[in-house]
Amino acid sequence: MSTIDFSCTGEVATLTLNNPGKLNAINLGMWNRLAEKMGEISLNPDIRCVVLRGAGNEAFAAGGDLEEFVTARTTLDQALHYHGQVAQALQAIDNCPHPTVALIQGACIGGGLEIAGVCDFRICGESARFGAPINRLGFSMYPGEMEGLLRLAGPAVMKEILLEGRILTSAEAYAKGLVTRVTADAETEGEAYATAKRICAGAPLVAGWHKQWIRRLLDGKPLSNEEKAASFAFLDTEDYREGLAAFLEKRKPAFKAR
Repeated sequence: MSTIDFSCTGEVATLTLNNPGKLNAINLGMWNRLAEKMGEISLNPDIRCVVLRGAGNEAFAAGGDLEEFVTARTTLDQALHYHGQVAQALQAIDNCPHPTVALIQGACIGGGLEIAGVCDFRICGESARFGAPINRLGFSMYPGEMEGLLRLAGPAVMKEILLEGRILTSAEAYAKGLVTRVTADAETEGEAYATAKRICAGAPLVAGWHKQWIRRLLDGKPLSNEEKAASFAFLDTEDYREGLAAFLEKRKPAFKAR
């Protein structure tokens, strides 16, 4: 049975892509569930970081469930609906105010690569591999699915992935900016959750604002005076006062997202 499993330990939520026997290939039901769960997580102020991973250690996700394609997207209307749902799930991850960490073990292919590409961090093991060899299957990547990867890796890397269809090693993926950090396979899970813990040690409102302003600055338009003023919204927060007080008192801050 294919599922998106949810668990939460303290301030860290985990979503697990789980499709036994298919290297966690993602079907339409899983895409819909992923969008739903990310929407719920985004509204939960008690969560400060989200880890996305695949079940087991053989794959983050080996792409979309190709067996489903012959029944669920045979017409234009079906294809538009199907890939619109995929794009919606990716957008839900991308828009999440909480930082997101992709814990990548094994294959990260096609739809798996798209999910990892919209996360804020990508921590992978040395044996992880990356690509989207869909040119060999005769179909193209939906623009709504390509957007996050293009923003992450740029046009040259996207052309290499899509036109050549080559599977990249973890070292190549790191060199091309597709992953944040490469670890020994046995250390990947620990490093991903250590990353989440470091994120949670910071002020959660600030994390959300940093994500917001990074995205805003990337559109290339000058900031308005109103936006410049809005960037100092932290001045009215309890967490700002707590952070300064903790620094001056040489203690660990206790942030409350207020």
